[in-house]
Amino acid sequence: MTATASSAPTIDVHAHLLLPEIEEAVAGQPGLAEARNLDARRNGSAALAVNGPMVGERVPRLTDVGARLAAMDAAGVDVQLVSPSPNHYHYWAEPQLAERVCRLANEGTAAHCAKAPDRLHGLGLVPLQHPGLAVALLDHALDQGLKGVEISSHAPGPGGTRDLELSDPQLAPFWARAEETGALVFLHPFGCTLDERLDQWYLSNTVGQPTENAVALSHLIFSGALDRHPGLKLIAAHGGGYLPTHIGRSDHAWRARPDAQGCSREPSSYLKRLYFDSLVHDPYVLRELVRAAGADRVLLGSDFPFDMGTDDPLGALRAADLPDTDFHAVRGGNAAALLNLTLV
Repeated sequence: MTATASSAPTIDVHAHLLLPEIEEAVAGQPGLAEARNLDARRNGSAALAVNGPMVGERVPRLTDVGARLAAMDAAGVDVQLVSPSPNHYHYWAEPQLAERVCRLANEGTAAHCAKAPDRLHGLGLVPLQHPGLAVALLDHALDQGLKGVEISSHAPGPGGTRDLELSDPQLAPFWARAEETGALVFLHPFGCTLDERLDQWYLSNTVGQPTENAVALSHLIFSGALDRHPGLKLIAAHGGGYLPTHIGRSDHAWRARPDAQGCSREPSSYLKRLYFDSLVHDPYVLRELVRAAGADRVLLGSDFPFDMGTDDPLGALRAADLPDTDFHAVRGGNAAALLNLTLV
């Protein structure tokens, strides 16, 4: 029978994987240096000085299944939904290289998870910057046995043109295919377009990530994309950023402004069509997320094993002091149903 509520395993839907073969594939390619320079400008020198050692110390947990499982055991996590580290997106890559990056991500993630198939499930990648390739590479991810794909909040437009937003009509076939197949789409931003305004005090992440989540979700809501694809299974990292706790302003705009009425109903109603991880770093914000989206739409998330995540996702969930039924739903019941896991 389907795993639900208190009988479900504890499932972390926000956990990452490093795949060195992807970085080998892009090494020396035109566009890589420019992308790294942009990343450096966005983050600032102080953040880059911290990031290198931080990631280096975590490489075993990011690459070795044994180290991953040991860390999961220590945290009381039974199952992880593993996605490639967002630095593997490489949305600057031309079509042929972008396809290779995504195939390597899909195959590498599947191989990693296959070493512990009862405990690890995976997500692959699609190249948002080349919408014409997205459907085929989503299918490739699913063919590897993965549960879906991970995407960022936007992609750079070709030749320096306007960024490709998630509301862009070119992505409609991708959303349709994801809905048709039941694939999960994990929205995890990488890089904030506020650029150098956030290059101190790690604002590029602390402010940038929740901002990008809010902007990307707003594009999907206000554009009517969620009206057109009501069965889409989209999980927003970082609790959806600023949007769920400030959705009242979106509702007001929808009521007050004709140019904000691209969706058929108040924006807040769409929160109950989306899924959100629990990684908000504040028990009161987590309680508000559960109130706004519904206890059946929030999933346990840790951002394993990075420093902006939590080593104790269950402790963070307990601190929200939710009713038992809600606690167990977020702890694993919701994710078990979403992943179609079964109890033995």
